[in-house]
Amino acid sequence: MRRNSVLLSSAVALAAALGAAACTPMDQPSTGSSSTGSPSAGATTGAAGTAAANTAADCTKDKLTTLSPGKLTFGTDQPAYQPWYVDDDPSNGKGFESAVAYAVAEKLGYAKADVAWTRVPFTAAIQPGAKTYDADLNQFSITDERKQAVDFSTPYYEVAQVVIAPKSSPAAQVKSLAELKSVKLGAQVGTTSYTAASQLAPTQDVAVYNTNDDAKAALANNQIQALVVDLPTAFFMTSTELRDATIVGQIPATAGAATEQFGIVLDKGSPLTRCVSAAVDELRADGSLERIQQEWLTQAGNVPELK
Repeated sequence: MRRNSVLLSSAVALAAALGAAACTPMDQPSTGSSSTGSPSAGATTGAAGTAAANTAADCTKDKLTTLSPGKLTFGTDQPAYQPWYVDDDPSNGKGFESAVAYAVAEKLGYAKADVAWTRVPFTAAIQPGAKTYDADLNQFSITDERKQAVDFSTPYYEVAQVVIAPKSSPAAQVKSLAELKSVKLGAQVGTTSYTAASQLAPTQDVAVYNTNDDAKAALANNQIQALVVDLPTAFFMTSTELRDATIVGQIPATAGAATEQFGIVLDKGSPLTRCVSAAVDELRADGSLERIQQEWLTQAGNVPELK
């Protein structure tokens, strides 16, 4: 999803990055080649690449204008799902996106004590207008439509959308997109997962839910036959929350579609955008993004692509 790709500790160490959770109707579905997830290597382009070289010079705490002087305020939704956050507490530094946020803050000269968090509903975070955050991490896919309302950093994760279904359900035996079209699908509202499901042109309307928790309940109660989420969220769900469910397969990108990537959201025209992008680029270049991904996100075996 957004919003709803986890090396969750041991049995829970799965899922992954660039969802959860878990995104808008214009979001792009991910490519099948992104099954392992990626810290978007090689994604640095143009001004962002130049900015990375200048980070130490002008992208430092004493030169940045933030909502609260001397503080860097990150936003995310509530609840904040694993593997992106742990225990619904973004301030603990646990989970992929929490760890990325603190790593970005450190690159910009902010100590952990200088970082604040605020809760922002997913859809509200990408609406035009004044923001209650400096930067927001909530599995936001970078899309041209969203760029009209907000800024994005360079991408910090590439993600695939997948289908999960109860192991005992006929939906779990689906092997092709043609077969999937007859399955009653569900997804969280406003997410790339919903977009990916809708673009399949299923024979039944895709059921829409306010949260992944609502969608999981619908799946458990047989109100839907399968659920579409991002790969990391799927790994977490099937390993800890829906143990009788399985990952059916990946939904490939539509022809010509770009790889789906997550970016940090900032206010439109924010003076912080260049510096946050530079920090992300440095984290990618020095291997930090890869290390964070290995700690919190992983792929448990090969997930087939539905064709």
